Amino acid sequence: MSADDIDARARRQVAAEERRMRSRRSTTLRDAFTEFLRHPSPWMITAFLVISFAARIRLGGWGFADLVVPVVMIASFPLAEWLIHVFVLHWRPKRWGPITIDPLVARKHREHHANPRNIPLVFIPWQVLVTVVLAAVAVGLVVFASAERGLTFMVTLAAIGLVYEWTHYLIHSDYRPRHAYYRRLWRNHRFHHYRNEHYWFAVTTAGTADRLLHTYPDPETVEKSPTAKDLHALSRTAD
Repeated sequence: MSADDIDARARRQVAAEERRMRSRRSTTLRDAFTEFLRHPSPWMITAFLVISFAARIRLGGWGFADLVVPVVMIASFPLAEWLIHVFVLHWRPKRWGPITIDPLVARKHREHHANPRNIPLVFIPWQVLVTVVLAAVAVGLVVFASAERGLTFMVTLAAIGLVYEWTHYLIHSDYRPRHAYYRRLWRNHRFHHYRNEHYWFAVTTAGTADRLLHTYPDPETVEKSPTAKDLHALSRTAD
């Protein structure tokens, strides 16, 4: 089969998948939120947010840095999200002597690409989230000059994490986009899953870090990747 035949077949598959997505019954935002609450990571992040916020309120001692920290974190998050997606979630397993370095979060993300409709795989694994929370507490208490600013960091991180989980889940749910901005998020992430996994890494923003780092091409110029559902073609290697 020629390269042109392969590309034509891939484009037909993408078109068929998009038709199937359009034909599914759209869920309401309320139904989507109800399903969202059935999974552990939203509750874990919310608990971290509430505890951090309560502790921050109790300590008081507000200052200008309590505004600077959230602004810097929110402004830099698109780049951080891109870096994590590329270098952590799309991590290729590596051999180091007899040991294979293949973190749980990367393994779960490969499963997510293999089956984007599997909703539990959309969420951050709880084991990974425990590690992230512990690391965030350590950073908040050690890196920052005061406990007050460290708690501001933790509150902001938890809020960003909750927005990320909700946005990523909603994109993979049957809720259809009704607003232009969310429609762009929805389309970009579906291009990442169904057209080519090497582009459109941003989830919560539309074309920010992707434009900066040249992973935001015109979709019509990008061929369907044969490994979009089999990251690094690892299942073929195993076979």
